[in-house]
Amino acid sequence: MSHLDALESEAVHIFREVAGEFERPVILFSGGKDSIVMLHLALKAFAPAAVPFSLLHVDTGHNFPEVLDFRDRTVAEHGLRLHVASVQEFIDAGKLRERPDGTRNPLQTVPLLDSIERNRFDAVFGGGRRDEEKARAKERVFSLRDEFGGWNPRRQRPELWQLYNGRHSPGEHVRVFPLSNWTELDVWQYIAREKIELPAIYYAHEREVFARNGMWLAPGEWGGPKDGERTETRRVRYRTVGDMSCTGAVDSGADTIEAVITEIAASRLTERGATRADDKLSEAAMEDRKREGYF
Repeated sequence: MSHLDALESEAVHIFREVAGEFERPVILFSGGKDSIVMLHLALKAFAPAAVPFSLLHVDTGHNFPEVLDFRDRTVAEHGLRLHVASVQEFIDAGKLRERPDGTRNPLQTVPLLDSIERNRFDAVFGGGRRDEEKARAKERVFSLRDEFGGWNPRRQRPELWQLYNGRHSPGEHVRVFPLSNWTELDVWQYIAREKIELPAIYYAHEREVFARNGMWLAPGEWGGPKDGERTETRRVRYRTVGDMSCTGAVDSGADTIEAVITEIAASRLTERGATRADDKLSEAAMEDRKREGYF
C-alpha cells in the first residue's frame, strides 16, 4: 500500500465512522482544493450510493468568481444539496459590521454557527490539515465543540488506533478533519493520481494584481487597491483559496499538475504561511478563531 493509499483509506474510514455515529453531518465546501479532495473521498466512501451528507459554504461575498462557478457546477454534477451561509446577509441585517481592513474572513464565525444551530448539524467536516498552521497541528480528527461552537483543549479526547469518540451533549457538535494527516504535497499528488478537476486559478495564469503587505492581491469591491497601490499584470497562481481580501497569489509558471508538484516540493513555506493575510492578524489569529468557533 502506498502512502496515498493509506491516507485515502484513513479518510474513507473517517467518513464512514461519521455516517454511523451522527444523525446530521455536513461537509464544509468552498470550492477550494482541500474541500474538493474531501468531497472526492466522500464520493468514494459511499459509492455506488449517493453521499449521505449535504454541503455548507460560508460565503463572504468576496469570493473568487471562478471558485463560486466551480462550486455550483460540482453541486449540480453530483446532485448534492448546498446550504449557503452569507456574511453579506448578516451585515445587511446589522448582525455583523464590516472591518476597517475590508477582510471578511474573520466574520465567517457567526454565519457558520448560526447555520449549524439552525440546521441542527451534529458533525461538520472540514478540510483542515495539521501541516498548515500551528493551531491546526494540535487538532484532533474528531474535535468536540461546545454549545457556542468553541474549542476547549481540556475536553479533547485521545484517538488511539484510529478509534474516534463522537459522543456529545445536546447543542454540542463535532468538527471532523479527514485530511488531518495529509500534507499539501500529498493533496496535490492525490489530485494528480485521481485526475481531480480544480478551479483554474490553482494553475499559473495572467492576472491583474497589486502588492500589499508582501502579497499579490486581486483588486475587487472589497477595498483594493487603495491610493498609491498600483495594479499590474503578472503570471501567478493561488496555493490556497479563500476571501479575495486576504488570499495572496504567488509568482509562478506552474500551469500543469506536474509543475505544481515540483514547485511545492521545493517550497519551504506552507500555503497559509505564504499567502493568507488573515493568519497574520496576530501571532494567535487561528487559535483565537478556533476558540470562537470558526476553524
